[in-house]
Amino acid sequence: MGRTESRVIEGRAKPRGKYPHVKRAGDFYIVSGTSSRRVDNSIAGADVDEFGTTHLDIRMQTRAVIENVRAILQNVGADLNDVVEITSYLVNMNDFAGYNEVYGEYFTHDGPARTTVAVHQLPHPDLLIEIRAVAYKPER
Repeated sequence: MGRTESRVIEGRAKPRGKYPHVKRAGDFYIVSGTSSRRVDNSIAGADVDEFGTTHLDIRMQTRAVIENVRAILQNVGADLNDVVEITSYLVNMNDFAGYNEVYGEYFTHDGPARTTVAVHQLPHPDLLIEIRAVAYKPER
């Protein structure tokens, strides 16, 4: 018989609603949608130049999101190699190539099943990507 447990993790960007960073359901960990938001609420891959123009970088954001997912999983004793499914949400499918390039630095064809969908927007206008992950890590 499996157990369920929810966890909000100290040192990570606070969830923007009443949900956990990660939920354990038996042998599975479900990581809530995660962005490139930092604990101070700044966004990796969103920089403003001296003229006030915001520049968004899908590669930097993708890398930051995957690293945030990794940190959440490590906090519960799992890691990226335990991920069996990923759902990625892109605001603009023109960013797919850059996202896919960085994704390939972390995962191979033996990695998780993946679905990538376009969404109209995410909770902050500077966010280009959000990722939800499911990891399988049997209880010992």
